[in-house]
Amino acid sequence: MTDALRLGVAGLGTVGCALIQLLAKQNEILEIRSGRTLSVTGVSARTRGRDRGISIDHLYWHDDPVTLATADNIDVFVELIGGDSGPADLAVRAALESGKHVVTANKALLAKHGGDLARLAEANGVSLNFEAAVAGGIPVIKAMRESLAGNQVSRVSGILNGTCNYILTRMEEDNISFSACLEQAQKLGYAEADPTFDVEGYDTAHKLSLLTSLAFGTEVNSDEIYIEGISSITPQDIQAATELGYRIRLLGVAQKLATGIEQRVHPTMVPLEGPLAQITDVTNAVSIDADAVGNITMSGPGAGGDATASAVLGDIVDIARGVIVPTLGIKVADQKPYVKARMRAHEGGYYIRLTVSDRLGAFASIAGRMAEAGISLASIVQKNRDGQPELSNGPETKTVLLITHKTTESAIREALVHIRSDGHIVGDPQLIRLEKA
Repeated sequence: MTDALRLGVAGLGTVGCALIQLLAKQNEILEIRSGRTLSVTGVSARTRGRDRGISIDHLYWHDDPVTLATADNIDVFVELIGGDSGPADLAVRAALESGKHVVTANKALLAKHGGDLARLAEANGVSLNFEAAVAGGIPVIKAMRESLAGNQVSRVSGILNGTCNYILTRMEEDNISFSACLEQAQKLGYAEADPTFDVEGYDTAHKLSLLTSLAFGTEVNSDEIYIEGISSITPQDIQAATELGYRIRLLGVAQKLATGIEQRVHPTMVPLEGPLAQITDVTNAVSIDADAVGNITMSGPGAGGDATASAVLGDIVDIARGVIVPTLGIKVADQKPYVKARMRAHEGGYYIRLTVSDRLGAFASIAGRMAEAGISLASIVQKNRDGQPELSNGPETKTVLLITHKTTESAIREALVHIRSDGHIVGDPQLIRLEKA
């Protein structure tokens, strides 16, 4: 048996405490599996005296995570602080520059600085592992970085945010509004007091940018992702999706096209019989399309202390075994520049919900604008807005649901601009993509 692998853990929140508990619980089997004893020797957090339900009295305390990251008595720096700058960034850089391996769950940091940090890891001959940064306990990073190395990936998509998935699940099952579901999620601890990062799609975008780099060998680029959140989804949209044979999920989608890489995050109608429609509550799922294996879909807990700690521990065991692979699957020098794809035909069509003034010629005008943009409509459904008061500045309104055949994003946007300028609709249109799988 070789010397113990000494760990420094920065951040003693839910995940950090779960990691320390899991290390103690699985101590014997971890030693057998990794060939080394795994030992936490130092910790750092914002508050020293807080009751965390674990004893840290025997561990060396560091007020500053940077001093922990460079301490002589650690071999691996485990960053569980969070944030794309500040202490997390400084400490991770310091650890890598000091020749320490790093394990992190910080998707925001990697989405912003992934290339630079990967380069630092390579220059110092150490690992930068981040399984826990994407999809919690699902081993998708290892699968893409190692297990699928013999494949050409064409598409990766998934449900990558448990908060959004919980809200959409509850909206459907309980027939309640987005705001009511969000309040539930906050009470249960699934959503933050300020939920913007989750519900507006930014968390999913950060994770998607890392999967994109792994899938296509490109530089990490989270700035070129088209992002929509779920705050505009209504019970009427949920009901319409069910009637059409779909379920609404917030998806992150990246695919390789002839003109470049397409990355997008948005609510999507997925077929009820498809694998992603079966993912409910806070569960995550990732679907990968590749040439040799076809399609692989993995699902599991996307968050939570134990699930995330499990992913962190898997990365630590790899280091204990002496496994060092390029952070993003290939060396930074071999990565291709990120090229954003041009807008393309969307294979599944679109669902469009319009609140239309109930007056002569309005519906015909809308259909005409769609035709002018070259958009073929699969169906038009008109619904009364039961229980809605008459508008004070005009006639009553009706809800019109349009389902299109395959078309382009630009054509849809152009048609909606003209429809709005004609003065026939009230409020903002709702636009949701339909995916075939």
